[in-house]
Amino acid sequence: MDSQVKTVSFFRFEDLRIYHKSLDYFNWILQQSGSVSERDFNLVIKPLADAAAGVSRSIAEGSARHKAQFVQFLKDAKSSVRSCVVYSTLALKCGAFTQEQYDKSNETLVEMTKMIGAMIVSLQRNAERKHVEDSSKGLDDMPDFGEESTENETDLSKLYF
Repeated sequence: MDSQVKTVSFFRFEDLRIYHKSLDYFNWILQQSGSVSERDFNLVIKPLADAAAGVSRSIAEGSARHKAQFVQFLKDAKSSVRSCVVYSTLALKCGAFTQEQYDKSNETLVEMTKMIGAMIVSLQRNAERKHVEDSSKGLDDMPDFGEESTENETDLSKLYF
């Protein structure tokens, strides 16, 4: 029987599908910039690439935080996706993107928004369950505050490939 051994990255965010999707989108933008004028590159494509990189950065930075903080970083990532929508539209309007490129960009951005939204819902749902469990504990069940606890650490195991 072949058992597939899955290696886990040292940086856990590297195992998240949305992280790789955002990197792929960034690379796609760079590939599209080949025939763009210097003016359009500086005014539209560079800010678009910066916003796309912001999605990856927010996911990476937030993944090392507590759940509530990670949710905020994911919301920041969604804001970066919305910035990408604006710059993609500007790229279409100024001629830096064809309609086909714009449609591909928009399709990817919609998918990324849905993926990030699903992560936010999942993390918030898990946090709510934890809150209900904690509030139902009696005084005898309360943790000893002298012990180190990592219960509030973000558990991303359900969000990986």
